[in-house]
Amino acid sequence: MDQQQLDFYKEEERFIKGILLHYIFYNEENFYTVAKIKIKETTENYDGKEITITGSLPLLYEQETYTFYGDFIDHPRFGNQYHVRKHKRELPQTKHGIVQYLSGDLFSGIGKKTAEHIVDALGERAISKILNNPAVLEKVPKLSEEKAQTLYQTLKEHEGLERVMIALSDYGFGPQLSMKIYKAYKQETIEVIRNNPYQLIHDVEGIGFKRADELGKTFGISGKHPERIRAGCLYWLSDKSVQEGHAFLQYETYISGVQELLDDGRKIDEQEISRELIGLYQEEKIILDKERIYLPSLYFSEKGLVTNIEKLMGNTDVKEHFSEAQFYEKLEEIEKQFNMQYGESQKRAIHTALTSPVMILTGGPGTGKTTVIKGIVEIYAKLHDLSLNRRDYSKDNPFPIVLAAPTGRAAKRMSESTALPAVTIHRLLGWKGEGFEHDEDHPISGKLLIVDEVSMVDLWLAHQLFKCLPKGMQVILVGDEDQLPSVGPGQVLKDLLDSAVIPTVRLTDIYRQAEGSSIIQLAHHIKNGELPDDLQKPTHDRRFFPCTQEQIGDAVEQICKNAIGKGYTANEIQVLAPMYRGNAGVEKLNRMLQELFNPKKETTRELQFGDLFYRVGDKVLQLVNDTENNVFNGDIGQIVAVFYAKENTEKEDQLVVSFDGIEVVYGRNKFNQLTHAYCCSIHKSQGSEFPIVILPIVKGYFRMLRRNLIYTAITRSKEFLLLCGEEAAIKMAVEKYEQEERNSMLKTKLQERLMEIVSTDDSFLDT
Repeated sequence: MDQQQLDFYKEEERFIKGILLHYIFYNEENFYTVAKIKIKETTENYDGKEITITGSLPLLYEQETYTFYGDFIDHPRFGNQYHVRKHKRELPQTKHGIVQYLSGDLFSGIGKKTAEHIVDALGERAISKILNNPAVLEKVPKLSEEKAQTLYQTLKEHEGLERVMIALSDYGFGPQLSMKIYKAYKQETIEVIRNNPYQLIHDVEGIGFKRADELGKTFGISGKHPERIRAGCLYWLSDKSVQEGHAFLQYETYISGVQELLDDGRKIDEQEISRELIGLYQEEKIILDKERIYLPSLYFSEKGLVTNIEKLMGNTDVKEHFSEAQFYEKLEEIEKQFNMQYGESQKRAIHTALTSPVMILTGGPGTGKTTVIKGIVEIYAKLHDLSLNRRDYSKDNPFPIVLAAPTGRAAKRMSESTALPAVTIHRLLGWKGEGFEHDEDHPISGKLLIVDEVSMVDLWLAHQLFKCLPKGMQVILVGDEDQLPSVGPGQVLKDLLDSAVIPTVRLTDIYRQAEGSSIIQLAHHIKNGELPDDLQKPTHDRRFFPCTQEQIGDAVEQICKNAIGKGYTANEIQVLAPMYRGNAGVEKLNRMLQELFNPKKETTRELQFGDLFYRVGDKVLQLVNDTENNVFNGDIGQIVAVFYAKENTEKEDQLVVSFDGIEVVYGRNKFNQLTHAYCCSIHKSQGSEFPIVILPIVKGYFRMLRRNLIYTAITRSKEFLLLCGEEAAIKMAVEKYEQEERNSMLKTKLQERLMEIVSTDDSFLDT
């Protein structure tokens, strides 16, 4: 017996056996458990009668006996705990124990009398007898066939869970991943991973190719095995689409990438990869388009988006609705009504928007994009004799102007600037979690659609939007081309602009600069690849605080304290950071800022979720789209109530979060949809604006330092921008233009399909 085996058996000998008294915490999503047990037996050096256990475990049942294998840990806040790596349920061995077990909450419809009948009929080995042959339940008097079947299935499922957990532990999976795998495949888990361990890559979050490949070797799937090559081909394509934003991969670079991924000392020939690619193509799992390799969803999104833009561009009668004189007459009325004067470029933008089937409006901060959107809405209504009062419309006569944006906060800003309702794109299309309510056969309603923050829209969402538009709808796309590209694959705004086939107006005159905004001036310097000489010189709306990476936490804390002293609240102050990890990352800054803005007091109501504590008053960020509650990824809210399980009829811990007056209730199984928002990533801040932005920038962020990232962060600030860190790091970011080169054919396909229209109409030229 080797040392590794000896260590294993030593570990197996160390255990704590006890009765589960009650839960302290349980997360239904990742199975993280904190519970109290009463110790019956242990090999550990521990003289207490009770202990708190922690770990990722399936749902345990109170008053049942379990054996836990793990280690003692000393938690800095909660003291001595036992961290469980694996466990097993101890089936009761006495008549009384079996009756208690079978009449518990686990077995629906089995009361104490029925449980006694089962034990009387089958004896103290009742459970093993039922599992071996469920027909023995026919001997139990007054036990219906339905209850017998339910009893057997429940016993079998729990036996299967333990069998799977033990097997997965032997394969090297920890409890948390094991539970995810079991949740995906249930009783078929072992069969699935033995037949095709690479299936886990697609079905179980947290398992990549390398992990599945290790499992594959256990079952003899290695080297040039066809299943291994196929899995590598799909994984490489999907990973590069998700991580790097490519719509497709070029054949040569794709082949070399797959070869590198599969390299385990035996080189995989190009012919062997090509053979599996052809098989995947025949099964419609990939699309081969000349030298380009696509995921089907991205190929058809790109193709469909071009087709639907072409259809919209064919609506040439939009120019016949009014004359030039009528336009300028209504423009003058609007200027008088709102006591304002449009600039020449803004007038051209409004006119182009109203006379084009599709139009793009782009420009940096302070150039008046919001003012133009307001003008488009108002003049469109006047030219078409429309009321802007929603009460004048009904379900049969829907409101003709539709405003949308990728995030809830961006939609809110549109609504505030136009005094009209605006929604997220997902809500507009009727997102149902796995699909949309609207499609080509069930289009949305309306005559004019304005979409803001289009730089955030990825290829897939753009396709979903355009295929849901009714015939004749005019579309105006608004965005800043210098901001970060979409998180998802594609570069839609860039491709639309570069194609030069859609009427475009670039606003360049800076109107907010006239109001003395040095933030706007700095943003435009950075946009042009420059760093002003007076970066560290204080202005009325901007400051720079030099500090090292180790000092970032103290610097951010001091800046926030000063802002609090001047009457600002956590909702008005937003810290942005490029990275999540590290001593200057989002996670650590959030912990510090929570203690500053919302420290725990004796009367504070809070709930623990993993390492996080959610308190009444906390500023939180929504991480997923929740159309049912009209809350979307990127929305920021505040916890307004905390309810403990014993206080409500659902018998579960709950948080109530207010998102601009919309109150949403979260049970524990949805706590993972939230995180603290005192500090958030720059990507998550897109589409939002904040009175005060605090932006730490240090060389430790070097992997993320790019011009468009810093530009995006700076343009989130409305009133005050407070920079802290190293000027050299900002210089590094500004000099690193590195516009993300994403593989996309959208520009080329648009030009191929629409260039003929452009060549016959000079109004499509960029103004």
